[in-house]
Amino acid sequence: MTVTASADCACTTSGTWTARRGEEPAGSGTLGSRAAYPGPGTYEITAEVRVADTRRSATATGTVTGTFTLATPLPEPSHRIEVAPAELRPGATTTLTYTVERVGDDGDGSARLGLIGEAATGIRLVSTDVRCINPLTGRYPSTERSPHAVDCALTDLQPGRPATVTVHATLPPGAPCSTVVAKLGYWTPRGQQIAGAMLDGPTVTCG
Repeated sequence: MTVTASADCACTTSGTWTARRGEEPAGSGTLGSRAAYPGPGTYEITAEVRVADTRRSATATGTVTGTFTLATPLPEPSHRIEVAPAELRPGATTTLTYTVERVGDDGDGSARLGLIGEAATGIRLVSTDVRCINPLTGRYPSTERSPHAVDCALTDLQPGRPATVTVHATLPPGAPCSTVVAKLGYWTPRGQQIAGAMLDGPTVTCG
């Protein structure tokens, strides 16, 4: 889902939001960005909003709270992502093994697995799997690649036939810890109509 805040003016809005169902946290994110749908229920959503006037360079900030009832049921899971180990070793290279499985019958075997570390820590993610690359950055003809990210194109996912991807994560000696997050994007063709989704995978911590 996407949470946004609008303003009736010639301006832009930005900020962050949190959602609670009763006393339990139910989600958070950046305004205007995708977030995991928490399921049906009544939620209190609080947003810290910044409004910027595009003509007079004026800004205003504030807190907005609203109560919303969501009715759409959670979809059945279509894919599953697992990783071992679940923790990086500081100042060393940790070999991470990701297992990606399609558990639903909808869609096809195509998906993209993205792994992203925290760039400021100097972490390096490397895979010798031919399906994986460090993505290019900058404008053509730049050949610079992101050392803290890996992008894997998977084309053979079928229920009962998971794919395995091995990635080596290196944290330089003395560098701060970094987590590694996993995202999986997939599409489900319905005739000539295309629908898809982005799933959050497990987060590898650092100890």
